[in-house]
Amino acid sequence: MSEASSHVPPPLVPSQDGPHRPPAAPGPPSASAVRGGTVLLLVLCAALFLDALDLSVVGVALPSIQNDLHLSTSTLQWVMSAYTLGYAGFLLLGGRASDLLGRKRVFLAALALFAVGSLIGAVVDNGTLLIASRFLKGIGAAFTAPSALSIITTTYPEGKERSRALGIYSATGASGFSFGLVLGGILTTASWRWVFFLPVPLTLAVLAVARRVVPRDTPAPYRGSYDVGGAITATGGLLLLVYTVTQAPDHGWFSARTGLLALVTAALLVGFLLIESKVRHPLLPLGILRNRHLATANLVGLSFFGAYTGFQFIATLYLQDLLHWSALQMAFAFLPAGLLVAALSPRVPAVLERLGARTVVLTGMAAFLAGYLLFIRIGPHANYVTDVLPTMVLIGIGVAAAFTAVNIAGVSGVANTDQGLAGGLVYTSYQAGGGVVLAVVTAVVTSRTAAHTVAGSRPSASALLAGYHPGLMVVAGIVAAGLLVALFGFSRRSAPVVVTEGGPAEGRVADPAIGADRGGAGDLSRAVG
Repeated sequence: MSEASSHVPPPLVPSQDGPHRPPAAPGPPSASAVRGGTVLLLVLCAALFLDALDLSVVGVALPSIQNDLHLSTSTLQWVMSAYTLGYAGFLLLGGRASDLLGRKRVFLAALALFAVGSLIGAVVDNGTLLIASRFLKGIGAAFTAPSALSIITTTYPEGKERSRALGIYSATGASGFSFGLVLGGILTTASWRWVFFLPVPLTLAVLAVARRVVPRDTPAPYRGSYDVGGAITATGGLLLLVYTVTQAPDHGWFSARTGLLALVTAALLVGFLLIESKVRHPLLPLGILRNRHLATANLVGLSFFGAYTGFQFIATLYLQDLLHWSALQMAFAFLPAGLLVAALSPRVPAVLERLGARTVVLTGMAAFLAGYLLFIRIGPHANYVTDVLPTMVLIGIGVAAAFTAVNIAGVSGVANTDQGLAGGLVYTSYQAGGGVVLAVVTAVVTSRTAAHTVAGSRPSASALLAGYHPGLMVVAGIVAAGLLVALFGFSRRSAPVVVTEGGPAEGRVADPAIGADRGGAGDLSRAVG
């Protein structure tokens, strides 16, 4: 796998005065030249681990939070959605800020904000403030993730060394998400507030080490506005979309209120696209989406992460509310998936070099689909070995394959000055999918459960299952759609790869502004072909 580097001319930068090339930026140093190279990678992985851990560790605590704060199911989902939507809404701004302000500066500031949000969440005593703290933490994560990813891709030389670093980074994120389920069960046994407090000292420790080992960097040589209008319309559109979907079952899908909210949502999202097409320095240069493989990677990431978030929500409620498992029992039920992710993810980059992203992603998406279809069989009683474990094994395979492949494909062929943008786009797809799909799944579960529940009474086991089953069908359908996108979006070609220590094969120039390849052998030949 090879990517654009300082050995080729920098990409064209679109502007109102016509395309121009900024001054050449210095290439990345070798990893061995970076002070504390191994420690640096550990720090960046630790930051991603905390981001991923936070989402899953809270998921286990949801029933306890619901009971303690007296939240409805539709309100409860906001405890997860607020984080993912804050994450998604500001990721593109986070990616661009890391390019323009400096990766180290943004990374350190974002870690501090993440710690503040964690502390607020640990001490609040009502649902509204808890949701607000989750949104704040999501914003912190939105600036941490793309800056960390771009530090890796601009520090480690392209080729095997960078692929190895990205593989470890991806494995850490996936493992953090899975390990959070177990940790959440342990912490919730004491109190769900520990779920929010524990990240505070951990984040501060990462921040202290990061100040010493993260290398200083020179911001991109071109500067401009930060496209605040784009950030506001994107975030507002996503938040209102989730609110509209979750409120529709209570007010009617075809009511005037729902229709008005849908129109405002559409106006905000269309406004975002218009702003991005007009401003001089957009958060999302729309031309980058013309890169077929990059667009495919993002759509696949949106579908599998969104589906998994919906699945985790249903599985958590099913195991704790219907089967009456403890938080710790439920956490250990997910443990096989986490162990498989940790074991398989570091090996995926080597498989990508041989087989390409198409085969690896299709394998992962097929594993997801089979696992979710198996889980649809759930009933009022369950045997872990026959009813739950097969799904967890398949999910572990799916996460290891799809998450790692999408992370690598999503930033391949992008210039160093736009690595923050590409990394931000990948994680935006993950989190937007998580927030929106969770809202849809919650709306389906809530409406179908209510339809089978006598007014004023608690839902019976059959009523809960009447909601869980169609919700799981939605989850499976979204993964099936992602599988089709991967099938037709990634190229079947499998051209040889020339991996060098310093530059791309045959002088290929990736132009992220227009999403085109300019001559020579493709960087993406194996990594995304």
